[in-house]
Amino acid sequence: MKTPSQQLLELICLSFRTETLRRLTLSKPVGDVSQRFTARLVLGRGKPLLAWEESLSGGKVRHHTCTYEEIETFLAPLLSSYGQVNLSTGAGDAELRRSKKGNEVLLGGGALLKKLTEGKGELRTYLGDLDRKKKHLLTGKEPFLFPLGITDASGRIHDKKQGKFRQIHRFLEHIEEIYPSLPEAGKLVVYDLCCGKSYLSFAASYYLCHLRGREVDMLCMDLKEDVMANCADTARAIGFSGMRFLAGDVRRTPRDVTPHLVLSLHACDIATDIVLDTAAALGAEVILSTPCCHRYLNDKLQMSSLDFVARYPHLRGKLCEVLTEGIRLARLRAAGYTVMALEMTDPDDTPKNTLLRAVRRRGFSPDSAEGKRLREEYEQLLHLVLGEDISGYLKEIRL
Repeated sequence: MKTPSQQLLELICLSFRTETLRRLTLSKPVGDVSQRFTARLVLGRGKPLLAWEESLSGGKVRHHTCTYEEIETFLAPLLSSYGQVNLSTGAGDAELRRSKKGNEVLLGGGALLKKLTEGKGELRTYLGDLDRKKKHLLTGKEPFLFPLGITDASGRIHDKKQGKFRQIHRFLEHIEEIYPSLPEAGKLVVYDLCCGKSYLSFAASYYLCHLRGREVDMLCMDLKEDVMANCADTARAIGFSGMRFLAGDVRRTPRDVTPHLVLSLHACDIATDIVLDTAAALGAEVILSTPCCHRYLNDKLQMSSLDFVARYPHLRGKLCEVLTEGIRLARLRAAGYTVMALEMTDPDDTPKNTLLRAVRRRGFSPDSAEGKRLREEYEQLLHLVLGEDISGYLKEIRL
């Protein structure tokens, strides 16, 4: 029986051969290896190649390529040297995770293998130019960055805002990765819930409107009236006419329209649960959410079998973070989404670095046998973690 690493290697080779490989990322290095590897499929010397960018210490990078015949020799040793490997293709995604003890699990591998082998006529292909320069979605000179305090008037990024700039830029790269899941034509409806100062709202609006040329209706919502008023003034001043700002509880998000994309950056604690539940109830096509703190479960964890971990406050916090994200993903799966938990950006930029990504499944029925099973699994997880009474939690996150 093939190991998860071998299964992933097979998927990489298959996506290379079908020219559907979009991006391959090796992160969380184990031992003395490069900090990160990324690869894309390109056309070079008249044939497809994998073009690699190797991130070294000190901010240096190294580039090289390999042919289809060289993939196994080059990649097989690398797969065992990284704790996380993400494969993004025109047919879907897969993620390899490796624990500190070396235990492996491959998420999404079976579904991706089926699509790659059975749906070749419907697959989106990716074959770029070997000499393509690295694309920077933001340069620092974008009109929204100065009024938000990220750059000065000349476009220079403030030293203390370098991390925030990289964080926003990486989130836009995640939006770019899911862009093919959005409608190809027509106005895009986007909600940014618990948007705060709307850094991400303005960046997403700029990407979709100015870089993609789309007409966008963006609703940005947060509790603070003064912050929303200030953001509205900024949008008017720089001519971002497609943005609306509403002060209020996101549980009361307008329900008259189904959004194509729901965003949320660092909604605090249970606010992330509220955002995800609201987005799923609205039937959003794609959800991208980066959670913040995890205090709710820390106070209510009811798993005596894990007391050997939970009795230590520092470990209890880490445990509750992982359990909380698992519950959230189970909720989205039960609502008919394909889900993944990803590293959002460089951990040095923010400790709040998990991105929850959900893409709505076509043809999924909550009343089907699968839908009922996933819903039962979600409720069982809630009981497992919170005890018998889960009504309080469900009441808090819903209208």
